[in-house]
Amino acid sequence: MAKRECPSLQKSLDWCEGTPQYPGIRRRVYYCNKNLITGWPTLQRDDFGRVTDATYQGEFTLAADATWQYIDINIDKSTVTSEPQGEVPSQTQLNKATFVHNGIDAEATAAAGYLNNSDNVYVYEDMEGNFRVLGNDKWRTKTTVNQDQGQGTNPASTTITIEVTDEIAAPFYAGVLETEDGEVSPSNSGGTPSGGTPSGGTPANPVPDKD
Repeated sequence: MAKRECPSLQKSLDWCEGTPQYPGIRRRVYYCNKNLITGWPTLQRDDFGRVTDATYQGEFTLAADATWQYIDINIDKSTVTSEPQGEVPSQTQLNKATFVHNGIDAEATAAAGYLNNSDNVYVYEDMEGNFRVLGNDKWRTKTTVNQDQGQGTNPASTTITIEVTDEIAAPFYAGVLETEDGEVSPSNSGGTPSGGTPSGGTPANPVPDKD
């Protein structure tokens, strides 16, 4: 049996001095329970199973009448990070998110009941207008909900914390999401943005306050 060649996937990472890279994420995060997802987008791979591209191919397909729900967040206090975990040849990424919602009303409080023990996929939009995905069909997504009633000048809030293993940092998603308000797509593809601007001002298509 002929030995297969194992080509290198490594590439140069150049950078043009002065290119802006806006930090942060936009105001609206979408989520869906995995039980409602009937079809998944996939990452491109080579013959050895190695991921060759960070953008999903294809789109999410949902069960009949299912839609993506949303959470409006405080963009100044919310963040997404990714860190390596494990050992060679089984290293993966642990993707984490902290989404701070300004509300502590009955609706926000009820979130603990249906998020804490559910396996969900979350889609957020970065400041460049890209959809990024937290959650996949391989590993369970852990979600926890904390609530702070606030005190003095410290604001009240509901904080949703997410941890999920993936092969790479939050993959990109160029497809559409079917929401209760209709289809949404990444704003860098001409779709309706999910809220927020690089400067923190008013988005081109504002998301109404429901906090």
